[in-house]
Amino acid sequence: MDNSGQRQSDNGESDRATGPEGGKQPRPRDVGGGFLMGRPFGVPVYVSPSWFLVAALITWVFGGQLDRVLPELGAARYLVSLFFAVAFYASVLVHELAHTVAALRFKLPVRRIQLQFFGGVSEIEKETETPGREFVLAFVGPLLSLVLAGVFYLGMMVVEPGTVPGVLLAGLMISNLIVAAFNLLPGLPLDGGRMLRAVVWKISGRPMTGTVAAAWSGRALAVAVLVGLPLLTQAGGLGEEPKSFGSVDSLTDALLAAILAAIIWTGAGNSLRMARLRERLPDLRARTLTRRAVPVAADTPLSEALRRANEAGARALVVVDGHGAPTAVVREAAIVGVPEHRRPWVAVSGLAQDLKDGMRVSAELTGEELLDTLRATPATEYLVVEETGEVYGVLSTADVERAFVAAMARTPSGPS
Repeated sequence: MDNSGQRQSDNGESDRATGPEGGKQPRPRDVGGGFLMGRPFGVPVYVSPSWFLVAALITWVFGGQLDRVLPELGAARYLVSLFFAVAFYASVLVHELAHTVAALRFKLPVRRIQLQFFGGVSEIEKETETPGREFVLAFVGPLLSLVLAGVFYLGMMVVEPGTVPGVLLAGLMISNLIVAAFNLLPGLPLDGGRMLRAVVWKISGRPMTGTVAAAWSGRALAVAVLVGLPLLTQAGGLGEEPKSFGSVDSLTDALLAAILAAIIWTGAGNSLRMARLRERLPDLRARTLTRRAVPVAADTPLSEALRRANEAGARALVVVDGHGAPTAVVREAAIVGVPEHRRPWVAVSGLAQDLKDGMRVSAELTGEELLDTLRATPATEYLVVEETGEVYGVLSTADVERAFVAAMARTPSGPS
């Protein structure tokens, strides 16, 4: 299954709008990300540990099918099955890369690609600006899966049926057709749901209306999968022999349906929740979150600097040079760490962080633009300036995080 798109960080991602975070460098084994496998187009690709469980399951199931089709393989059938599992997830990666390339063409940052239990996720960090781009971004994934199915079908035409290459190509063709068809179902978080969202967005003129419609459709789809898939397989509707109620196979199908339904249901709710959060993100304004600051010389004792700040009703300190130009901001955490009896003997310069590139932010920044700016240069405090270059005050990361959490707390978790 493909959950590509803006994965959000409240069920993870993310995808997605997240609060300010540190500039941690990715490692080969990243907590919550999996194993780093490469960086196609500059986007890191992670394999989740759950993939190995799925690969083992695919190897076992496909191996059983090979035993009926090619019994002469013996135990070697499991090596062939393992190759099939890897090739199948390579196809899923191509599906996700299609989303990634389209996102990069539309100037949308992609945080990472993750291959996991039920397919892959492309974590795109921003929403598209138009419904047309949203539709294209969602459609390219299933389109590439259909193209791959066609390529594998052509490959079947040039190999002998009933051989290992023939069986592998047939399996990859069918699996890619299933991936494409499943992802075209009209409900979030699937690609078809994003396509439905784009259509409703285009008709109504409101992206939120499209999200609500696609989220409800996704939840209806989850119920249909939960109820319909076991009934369909039990009746032999997928080309298999009918299964008796209560058999091991029917219970396995019911468990698979429950897992798929839970993923779709949860993804639909998360998509709507993050859409509502994005509606509230414009409330995050650098100007309203900025603390008033007083300028002090580098050699000013901390006690004196705090006295001036209290008199002025300010909550931040900016270190300035002899010409009055700001050179550093005093860290709040450092102030708290100095005992009151030592403050007359500690100069503010020892508690300040020099202003680096990216630590001067515009007072006009709002929403995702503000968060993106803070992510680009991680720090605890930033100097906020007017368009004229005049100092407006100091922005604390802690204040932004509190405002972000408050916005999330006001966001409903279900469709309405």
